[in-house]
Amino acid sequence: MIEVVDYDVEWPLRFAQLRTRYERLLRDVEVVSIEHVGSTSVPGLAAKPVVDVDIVVRRDDVEAALAALVAAGFESRGELGIADRFAVRAPDGWTATNTYVVVAGSLALRNHLAARAVLRSDPVLRDEYGTLKRQLAAQTDDIEVYVGGKSPLLQQILERAGLSETELAAIAAANRASREPMGD
Repeated sequence: MIEVVDYDVEWPLRFAQLRTRYERLLRDVEVVSIEHVGSTSVPGLAAKPVVDVDIVVRRDDVEAALAALVAAGFESRGELGIADRFAVRAPDGWTATNTYVVVAGSLALRNHLAARAVLRSDPVLRDEYGTLKRQLAAQTDDIEVYVGGKSPLLQQILERAGLSETELAAIAAANRASREPMGD
């Protein structure tokens, strides 16, 4: 079952706790930023109740970041079809999270930040997206169908954010091929 719920004011607090934990685990790694991304990062947006986190590092620091997380009990899952975005599965006992080590400046990161910015700034589009997510979740338990149903509106959101046609095509292709698409 795909669960989409009303926005929860606790999500930013959960992210803050996660960020603090990640900062401690990665104290020996040069981290550019730790970003709350995905639908839970947009006030007022209905979402799956899982906090998405991008740990942003320079390309040269990806291996060190992944090694530090694995040493703390995370499972490294690789790129999963999205270039420069490395998924990790948190150990038991962590807040529900989709966490990624992401290369600074990468299309995967720009996608996450652009969607977040547009949805935060446009309440009409935010609500349209939330309604669509609820409808899709009610219609299917298949995550691929759910993601595919959201893709046309996400493409519009990213187009509004100023991503190029080439970037939009790359995101669409990656989302079709990936087991964990680039947007919630």
